[in-house]
Amino acid sequence: MKEASFYEKLEEKKVQCKLCRHHCVIGENKRGICGVRENKDGMLYSLVYGLPCSYHVDPVEKKPLFHFFPGSKAFSIETAGCNFQCLHCQNHDISQMPRNEGRILGEKMAPGEVVGLASSAGCKSISYTYTEPTIFYEYAFDTAKLAKDKGIYNNFVTNGYIEEEPLKTIKPFLDAANIDLKGFNEGFYKKICKAELSGVLATIKAYKALGIWIEITTLIIPGHNDRDEEFRAIAQFIKNDLGVDVPWHVSAFYPTYRLLDAKRTKPETLRRAREIGLEEGLRYVYEGNIPGSDGENTYCYNCKKAVIKRYGFSITEYNIKDGSCQFCGTKIDGIGL
Repeated sequence: MKEASFYEKLEEKKVQCKLCRHHCVIGENKRGICGVRENKDGMLYSLVYGLPCSYHVDPVEKKPLFHFFPGSKAFSIETAGCNFQCLHCQNHDISQMPRNEGRILGEKMAPGEVVGLASSAGCKSISYTYTEPTIFYEYAFDTAKLAKDKGIYNNFVTNGYIEEEPLKTIKPFLDAANIDLKGFNEGFYKKICKAELSGVLATIKAYKALGIWIEITTLIIPGHNDRDEEFRAIAQFIKNDLGVDVPWHVSAFYPTYRLLDAKRTKPETLRRAREIGLEEGLRYVYEGNIPGSDGENTYCYNCKKAVIKRYGFSITEYNIKDGSCQFCGTKIDGIGL
């Protein structure tokens, strides 16, 4: 165990966690919503420090990050636990393990070992992903700091519920994030994710204000968040509160975990969402989870030609030089293009 960061000691040996926007008040020998931060004798501890349950070398496009060193490799790590309880979680066996099974599994791996493996695999970045990096913040922080010293970049794949102070603290070592914006109504977030939309929006704006490169992902679930009005509201939020340069990924859902009654997302639904995003003035809108669509490609927002062509997570054509469109010279937004 490692003492947690960002918590306050209260009376009767209770503590209040200040890491994410749940602000859990945790009694002695109890855990927070995430299931991996425990109060021991009036002190809060992380139960997953140095204990990844999975690690892989992935294409960075899998995160998905399309404007962050395209075509590079990311060393991906995760631990058990999550501060959301999404009914459609694709990694529920890991994210909900501490809550559903009362156990935590993982392999001991110090931050320096993670960085060493990433370096030996030729990875451009380390991605803290698959579950929720906020809940293993101390481990991610120490790893990211070492990685930065070795010239390796860092990115979060996150539900966007971290508090502003922890985000500011890790910002010098965090280069990019793909943030889920799972819907655009409070009812959806409370019912499906057990969280609040307002907190997610505040966190996303905090990332942008700190200068961390961000891309937004919305998993489109038929019957839950697939209305045109919701697509337009998300696109307008990105344009007005974040900027037209922020990419938006709209991805296809398939039934899983406890949301088995919803249907798979049709390709035409993703196409409609993408068209709405472009109509609202966003420069980059992508269709995900359905390989072979033109919506996987990056287009120059000036001359409209494809500057990066993709099939799934693979790049098949690259027409960017020194960060600019090779056809018309327009600067393409992102890092490492």
